Amino acid sequence: MGFEIAEAIVKITTRLNIPYIFKASYKKANRSRADSFTGIGDALALSLISEIGKEYSIPVVTDIHSHEEAFIAAQYVDVLQIPAFLCRQTDLLVAAANTGKAINIKKGQFLSPQAMEFAIDKVRSSGNQNVMVTERGSTFGYGDLIVDFRGIPIMQNFGVPVILDVTHSLQQPNQASGITGGMPHLIESLAKAGVATGVDGLFIETHPDPKTAKSDGANMLLLDNLEHLLEKLIRVREALRE
Repeated sequence: MGFEIAEAIVKITTRLNIPYIFKASYKKANRSRADSFTGIGDALALSLISEIGKEYSIPVVTDIHSHEEAFIAAQYVDVLQIPAFLCRQTDLLVAAANTGKAINIKKGQFLSPQAMEFAIDKVRSSGNQNVMVTERGSTFGYGDLIVDFRGIPIMQNFGVPVILDVTHSLQQPNQASGITGGMPHLIESLAKAGVATGVDGLFIETHPDPKTAKSDGANMLLLDNLEHLLEKLIRVREALRE
């Protein structure tokens, strides 16, 4: 499925002249329920992510969850992603920085945008200047998230690219069922707002059939809708430039 999705998106982004980074989790460490899907095996998953990057000549990114994982994952991917819940973990940030790979730090749902300066500094002080930050919403009650768009220029002022994670920002976590919900019908609205605010990139989860996705299907964009959405977002960005 990863190859199918990557191939489809490469065709779209090549036509639209949009830089594309493929993201996949080689294991899902943060699950609500003990019986939730967590992965197919670390070595196999990492090798598949690496093969996707080579097959389509695109950079690839995956999450890491401990300092021990940093060196292992760095052998397979171009970008190491620090999950939002772990963005304050000093040993994880330093270990990721020491690999020399590009680092993407997801802003914790519990942090102000101003506080992300310290996470960025942990990477930079380790000798790695190739760092970016991803906004993914802030906790708004027990089962909802909200994006404060003021945070995007605030974090850009730290001298890093800022990405908007559109689909994770539309999650509805901690549902009584133990399965995260979502509001995918708002993907277009949130993405347009992010582009209008001036984000440097967008993170969008997409799948040919979100209902069958192993995780996060409730907030995914249907793959068939991606091209039309990106065309709209390009027009928004062009309008701002004019």
